[in-house]
Amino acid sequence: MLTAIGQYVGGKVVTAVLVVASAGAVIWFWRHPEQLQTIWQTLKYVVLWLGIVLVLPWATFFVTPWVVSKESNTAAGLMLLGYSLADVICAFVLIGSVRGHNTLTWLVLLLGFLAAGVYNFKACEFQAGRAEEV
Repeated sequence: MLTAIGQYVGGKVVTAVLVVASAGAVIWFWRHPEQLQTIWQTLKYVVLWLGIVLVLPWATFFVTPWVVSKESNTAAGLMLLGYSLADVICAFVLIGSVRGHNTLTWLVLLLGFLAAGVYNFKACEFQAGRAEEV
């Protein structure tokens, strides 16, 4: 019974917080429309960069079997380094430059680069497994 009361009260508190936060966001962006434009511009760049990161290893599907045929860890490392470097360059082209960014921007970029590197590794690993099956 105590659990049911806690869930009921917790649900009401979470709902109240979401309603107040949503109303605050609507009021804020109604009074500051230029910041809403900035957020949409940033989201557009993030979605574009994510699309490039997701498509790049699959668009160059012919590279992975060639690297697997070399049977060299150096070649595989250079391939992953090339994919990661392409992701980093694309991100910096989208944000404009390397200079003038705050700490939060650098942390988000670094986290994105690490995630892109892991994704590139997993995508290439999957492609290499498929190439070995054939």
